[in-house]
Parts: sequence; structure tokens; C-alpha cells
Amino acid sequence: MATDFKFIPLIDVSPLLEKWDHPNIAQDEGVAQVVKQLDQACRDAGFFYVKGHGIPVSLMKDIKNIAREYFHQPYEEKIEIKLSAETGYRGYQRIGENITKGKPDIHEAIDCYREVKRGMYGGLGDVMQGSNIWPSNPPNFKQLMEEYIDRCTDLSRKIMRGIALALGGSADEMEGEIGGDPFWVFRIIGYPAASISNGHDKAHDDVGCGAHTDYGLLTLVNQDDDIVALQVRNKTGEWISAPPIPGTFVCNIGDMLKILSNGIYESTLHRVINNSPKYRVCVAYFYEPNFDAAVKPLDVCLQKTGGTRNFEGAVYGKHLVGKVTTNFIK
Repeated sequence: MATDFKFIPLIDVSPLLEKWDHPNIAQDEGVAQVVKQLDQACRDAGFFYVKGHGIPVSLMKDIKNIAREYFHQPYEEKIEIKLSAETGYRGYQRIGENITKGKPDIHEAIDCYREVKRGMYGGLGDVMQGSNIWPSNPPNFKQLMEEYIDRCTDLSRKIMRGIALALGGSADEMEGEIGGDPFWVFRIIGYPAASISNGHDKAHDDVGCGAHTDYGLLTLVNQDDDIVALQVRNKTGEWISAPPIPGTFVCNIGDMLKILSNGIYESTLHRVINNSPKYRVCVAYFYEPNFDAAVKPLDVCLQKTGGTRNFEGAVYGKHLVGKVTTNFIK
């Protein structure tokens, strides 16, 4: 359960990454320290920064730069990859088209998902059927994004092994039928600069992304280094800023991990308000369970919480479809 935290901790995950597949991973002292920090962060805030993650800082910067290059194109060019139900909810959405709890979000974005082929998950996957649609300009956009997604998938799997150990399970506790074939969601997001118009300070009126929790297991956020916009709500309702730390990811846990942990870990409300006079780019990677996974509290977590299930189970793909189809102005 989230506490009245005042800051978001920074964790060096390099010892975990070094031994992630070692048969005696749980006995390694360096890994144990990372696991302890992950546990504390997930209990207290549901958010943490990671360094020592192995993804080149140059690639993290290239991803944001090429995203900015795309967003700075004329609207007519961006709309060539327009998001719709027919594209499996993949593609570009203009400012105000994404909604959170009924209110338009002041951002534009490209939404991407792991490919879903016809009949892949029976009727469950029909809504998400399709492949990602990438812009033709900038020319190396697709190649760069796909390389980055692969690296984020690999990193997330390794961090999740540490979180499994933190919950008292085996390192592969959340693989197999839960996350052995993980789905992923990927959002490339642009937040307009704050502006003053008609005597009103738009920064106070416009929320870049409304308060929400994430849907899956673990999120990796790659945000601009010089703009403070992400805010996380603590138990007392105070909004705590998550200022950029260059070269790190901001990580947070999602609804499916809350269920798996039986509430030991909480998916924390967060929002984005860009008060800066600069355009802000953020690239968010979401590591999810298997699309057809039936997610329910882990036995090890039930034992730790008195044996009573605090949450109903959920089929991840159904949960995702329910969110995706209501977060978009048709």
C-alpha cells in the first residue's frame, strides 16, 4: 500500500541484470540488495527510478529526438498513420483525442502494441488485431523504435524477476502462464508547451494526461531531461514530482501486479502537467502479462496477506480491451 512518500527512490539494478538467469540468483548478495530496494519502493510508492539498466543513454536520447522530429511535422503528415478501430487502435492521435476519465488529455501520441494476428487469442484478440503502423518520415523511425522495444522488453523481464523475488517467490514466479509470452504496449507522447492566452494561464487548465494507474505489470518511462511534468500521488493525496534524472528510467507498477501481489504492492495514481514553455516528449513502454493470462493473486502473496483474496481475478487482454476502447474519442 502506498505511503505518504515525499520522493521517488533511485535503484541501481546492474547487480540484478548481471545475475538475472543464475541458478542461485536468490543467494547473491548484490541481487539481494536490489531485491530489498525494489520491495521497499513497490510497497512505499509503486514508483522508482532505475540506473545501471544497460540500455545506452545515446539510444534513449535518439528515441526522444526522432519522436520530437515526427511531432514537429505538419498535421497532414502525422495523420497519415491515424489511429482508429480499424487499425487495432494503433497509430497517431491528435491533441485531445485521448481521454482519461472522460476528460480530453492535452497530448498527441503514437500508440503501438505487440502484433496480434487473426485468431491468435480467439475472440479475445479481435479488437487488438493488427500490426503497428509507422511513419515513413523520419525514415529510420520504425527500425529505431523496434530495437528500443526489444531492449525494453528484455530489461523489464529482468526487473520483474527481481520483483518476483521481492514478493517471496522464485525468480520465474511471474513467467510461464502469467508472463512467459508477455504482451507489450508502447506510447510515444508529445505534450505541448504551456502558453498564456486570453488572460488565462493554460498550464493551470490543461492536464497533459489525467490521473490514472497503468494496466499491466511494469512501466518504463523515458522522459525529457529538462522538464518536470510527471506527478505521483501519495497516500495523503499530495502530488509528488518525478523530476528527470538523466540516463534513468522512471518505473512504476500496474494493475496486474497489484492483483498478483494481493495488494502488497499498489499501482499508484499519476498524472502529467507540462507547465514548461517547452514542448515535452515522453516515451513509455508497458510490460504486460501474456495477453490471455488469467491473473489472480499468487499463492505466496495469499500466504503473506492472511489467505483471503483481496481482488477478483482478471483476464489481462479483456482488461486491456476495456481500457483501450473507452480511452479514445471515436
